[in-house]
Amino acid sequence: MGVSCVMDRMLHGAYQKQVKDDTNSNGLLLMSSVTLERTTNTDTWMTSSICAAEKSRTSMAGVSTLQNGSLSKLQSLHGIFAIYKKEGPTSADVLNTLKKALLKEAGVANPNPRKRKKQPFKIGHGGTLDSNASGVLVVGIGEGTKMLTTMLAGSKKYRAVGELGKATDTLDVTGNVVEEKSYDHITKEAFEEKLKQFTGEIMQVPPLYSALKKDGKRMSVLLKQGQEVEAKPARPVTVYSLSLQDFSPPLFTIDVECGGGFYVRSLVDDLAKGLLSCAHIKELSRTKQGQFTLEEHALKEECWTLADISQALQPCPKPSEQQKNAKKAKSKQKLGPSESKGDDGDHNSD
Repeated sequence: MGVSCVMDRMLHGAYQKQVKDDTNSNGLLLMSSVTLERTTNTDTWMTSSICAAEKSRTSMAGVSTLQNGSLSKLQSLHGIFAIYKKEGPTSADVLNTLKKALLKEAGVANPNPRKRKKQPFKIGHGGTLDSNASGVLVVGIGEGTKMLTTMLAGSKKYRAVGELGKATDTLDVTGNVVEEKSYDHITKEAFEEKLKQFTGEIMQVPPLYSALKKDGKRMSVLLKQGQEVEAKPARPVTVYSLSLQDFSPPLFTIDVECGGGFYVRSLVDDLAKGLLSCAHIKELSRTKQGQFTLEEHALKEECWTLADISQALQPCPKPSEQQKNAKKAKSKQKLGPSESKGDDGDHNSD
């Protein structure tokens, strides 16, 4: 029932009541000043109610229009940008937090970022960081999700703080200590000299605790389930630069620039073994990934808004016909059971 219909019925009822109350014994209608005042007050109250209802309806329409506009703006974003991942949550958790913030700003009621199907927009990240690592996490949105691999081609930079004398099963601070050795014999000069052996094209054995897969399952998951897992064979990786920033035994800080598939955890482990000791990573931060740097590009959580992301977004180039045809051909291939390479070692790699 419309507001105007409700008003008519209420006014009619009020009028009939006044007629009954003000009729004398001879059936004559007496319209006293009190009756007129009541009618006037009722009319004024109803008019105010209608105005309030109309204002509310107009306000709701305005909010709906604004929300639809925000959602349209979100769905129009296509490209990649970088955010800052803090230490603690997984890369997937950080992405879900970002997704929830954007959906909420776009006016989506009760957003569920973990729901993969029927989301109003696409979003994903490239180059997973371990939960205890921080730094640059590159995100693709819209068509940008298809260009992450292409646009992230290039080197990555990390700053790692290691601790000599203790080795863990995960090669970082989250694991259990499995070995302890002396480190008193290690000098700064010996440390810097050993770094030279890990620069350039080198062979590296990936950590057991990683996202590399065996029989379709992540090795880290298999290990946590108590299953035995053999180490993957050594593979070639590239280290463009490696330098010692601080040496305060048992702690040391190194900067490394490397290519894809490289594990800083394995580097620290191998480096300490080469110095007749052992070590693990206490802190790890990615300072550069592809064209994105921590200082210039990584948006912190308070800047995870449509306005800030729109300004920081690097638009993705349109795929060439050759790329489109290659993608179609790849989608037609039937993949047989094989071991995953862990997305070139990026997923859960340092």
